[in-house]
Amino acid sequence: MKLRPLLITLAVLFAGSALRADEGMWLYSAPPRAQIKAKYGFDLTDAWLDHVRLSSVRFNSGGSASFVSGDGLVITNHHVGADSLQKMGSKDKNYLRDGFYAKTAADEIKCNDLEVNVLQSIEDVTARINAAVPAALTGSDAALARRKIIAEVEKESREKTGLRSDVVTLYQGGAFHLYRFKRYTDIRLVFAPEAQAAFYGGDPDNFEFPRYNLDICFFRVYENNQPIKSANFLKWSANGAKDGELTFVSGHPGRTSRLLTTPELAYLRDNQFPDQLASLKRREVLLSSWSGRSQENARRAREDLFSLQNSRKVRDGGLAALQDPVFFGTKVASEKALKQKLADMPGGAGALPAFDRIAAAQQVIAGIANRQRLLEGTAGLNATGFVAESFSIARRLLRAGDERPKPNGERLAEYSDARRESFELSLFSDKPIYADYEIITLADSLTYLAANLGANDRTVAAILAGKSPRARAAELITDTQVRDVAFRKKLYEGGAAAVAAAKDPLIEVARIIDTEARTVRKTLEAQTEIKQQAQATIGKARFAIEGTNTYPDATFTLRLSYGPVAGYEENGVKVPAMTTFAGLYARSAEQDNQPPFDLPPRWIAKKSALDLSVPYNFVSTADIIGGNSGSPIINKAGEFVGIIFDGNIQSLVGDFGYEDVQARALSVHSAGILEALKTIYEVPALVSELVQGKRS
Repeated sequence: MKLRPLLITLAVLFAGSALRADEGMWLYSAPPRAQIKAKYGFDLTDAWLDHVRLSSVRFNSGGSASFVSGDGLVITNHHVGADSLQKMGSKDKNYLRDGFYAKTAADEIKCNDLEVNVLQSIEDVTARINAAVPAALTGSDAALARRKIIAEVEKESREKTGLRSDVVTLYQGGAFHLYRFKRYTDIRLVFAPEAQAAFYGGDPDNFEFPRYNLDICFFRVYENNQPIKSANFLKWSANGAKDGELTFVSGHPGRTSRLLTTPELAYLRDNQFPDQLASLKRREVLLSSWSGRSQENARRAREDLFSLQNSRKVRDGGLAALQDPVFFGTKVASEKALKQKLADMPGGAGALPAFDRIAAAQQVIAGIANRQRLLEGTAGLNATGFVAESFSIARRLLRAGDERPKPNGERLAEYSDARRESFELSLFSDKPIYADYEIITLADSLTYLAANLGANDRTVAAILAGKSPRARAAELITDTQVRDVAFRKKLYEGGAAAVAAAKDPLIEVARIIDTEARTVRKTLEAQTEIKQQAQATIGKARFAIEGTNTYPDATFTLRLSYGPVAGYEENGVKVPAMTTFAGLYARSAEQDNQPPFDLPPRWIAKKSALDLSVPYNFVSTADIIGGNSGSPIINKAGEFVGIIFDGNIQSLVGDFGYEDVQARALSVHSAGILEALKTIYEVPALVSELVQGKRS
């Protein structure tokens, strides 16, 4: 790791300024117009912002994208599209490994369950949300009241506009905005390179620079069985980004923790991150071993394994930052200084008890954290609970039967009316689910559960039913029917009675843990509500001191970042801002073309035809985080000049703060993409569409 010098630099920067350089993942409703005008002389007009916003796309599978033609053509990263590539693949057609190109519209392959969103509007609903939560309410009562009003606002907006409507919590509870999205669910694959070209250098080069990746993937968005037509797309720049040029990133950063208090950060350091890392590393070993047994195993596990390795590096970097006493000390000092300013400000002392309320709530959360993560933890790669798609389906069927008869505002949030369409799209997906793969992941989950709670724990004993974790997992996955879409629809439509009558063994396991899982979830939501109310108090006081021209933590909603294309210095050596195709072939040669630095055959065959001087990858100072993958890099003219695909190792502290000395955002250059498509892949129709902005 190269983080220690960076952490010291970052600590110094934190101590000197609350907001510096080109920092910020800015709301489209509150863009940094003054900062950009003052520093770069560029006017961020409403017309420019509207065009970029409507050209930006969110992949609900996790990631960002943008329209690059008027015929619904979308570009994102290969690793963002990999989820769809994996699902549409088979033993005989490995699109994730081998790539794909649709020569005609009829050849474009529809994705199984992919939803993409385009942001249409943002409305501040803070006053309405807070008015429905009386000041006297706390904990569970306040959380229920807030859940009811959020569900009401979302449903009302959905019925009025027909748009997906999500109330988003900002500033850790200081504000609530209603985001309205146009939903698209007919998404078709157009082009993907080989995985080896997209992720050249593999795990050793991940989060490093220089890099040589063609991390791109093209899809087309359809509606009513026709490609959508839109005037809002980013014109492709054949020349691409230039060294020193101001660029913008329009994407969907997932989550940051820059506004958390020190007790909350200490919880991440001492509890959540170590637990997640233990789970990630254990599962990485499991999937690596299983993948090594056959090519088909490797195909099935590849996307999960890549994501695990990526998440493990991210968490390692974040934990390194929090465990560094200099870095953490600046967080403590910054919070202490804020408290002193509040104490000295007329009326400001009234906000100080809010810090104590957050600390107390965090202690309660820490007390239930282990069982909460194991029994109710959100499904996904960072989950430490039941990691198996079959179990996720079983739990959703069980809870749908219980939740749907309730009033909309009293349901768990994911079962609200406003989210029904997205929920059902996922639940009824016909994506392949492999029983042998499910058995090993569920067996590992049950082993981890028993190791953490103890074999004699009543819940563990009830789940295992007198069998070993491996035997029980095999029995449950073999005997469940939830992988049958028709079975799922029957139970979903039949409600709780049909679910109970089915006696499906995996649903019954979900039932065993459901009461306790709901209890710990309720406790977590109650304490989170306490923290949000306290953060709102602190936020108002902070605004009084620092002004309102700040940005909130990331929430996987559309944000605007900016910064110039710029190299940096590392260990006394200057690192240029751009790499070229020549550098790719040099990298391969110095590694004797051995995996993961081997070049695909077509890249070797076409070397002499390439212009090796064309820029390939580049870095900029834009403020990004996970979720920005696939975000377009845009110049002042509103043109597409590159696509974000990673950050360097020094950027991994970005969860907690920003710096521009060494931390960089990594992108694929638009000129490099064109050169590869023309010369290596020989796809003239796709190249023409990018250059002309429309399909021929």
